[in-house]
Amino acid sequence: MNKKIAVCPGSFDPVTLGHLDIIERASDLFDEVIVAVSINSQKVSSFSAEERIDMIKAVSKHLPNVKVDKCEGLLADYCRQKGAIAIVKGLRAVTDFEYEFQQALANKKLYENADTIFLTTRAENMYLSSSVVKEIASYGGDISEFVPSAVLDIIKRRIAK
Repeated sequence: MNKKIAVCPGSFDPVTLGHLDIIERASDLFDEVIVAVSINSQKVSSFSAEERIDMIKAVSKHLPNVKVDKCEGLLADYCRQKGAIAIVKGLRAVTDFEYEFQQALANKKLYENADTIFLTTRAENMYLSSSVVKEIASYGGDISEFVPSAVLDIIKRRIAK
C-alpha cells in the first residue's frame, strides 16, 4: 500500500495554535504530513527557517506521522519530490479563500497528482495569524492563548520590545 503523503505549507513565522490545529487534523487524515516551512526571499521573517522548523518540531512531537522540512522554490515541485497526494491549507475566512483558490489551481496545473485540501479553522482561531501574534507581542501583550506553550517564551523573547 502506498503511503498517503500530504504537505502542509506555510511561513509559520511564528507557529500559532491555529497552525497546530490544522497540522493535527491533517495528521488524522493522512499517513504522513510534511510541514513545509516556506522560504521566501522577498519576505523578512522574524525567525530563521531553522528556528521555525525547531518550533514546529517542538509543538508537533506528539504526532508521530508529522515531519518538518523547509521548502525553497515552487510548492508543486516540492510536492512532486516528496510524492505528496495533497496540499493542506487552513482557511480562516472567505477572504483567505480567493487567494488560496488561485494558488490551488496553479499548483494543480504544475503538479496534477496533488489536490489542495482546505480545512476550515475552528471558530476560536478565525482571527488568529502570525501577524496578529507578532503585533500583540511587540506591545508586550499576552500571547499565551494564541501560541503553543512549548514556544511561548521563544516568541516573547524575540518579539517583545
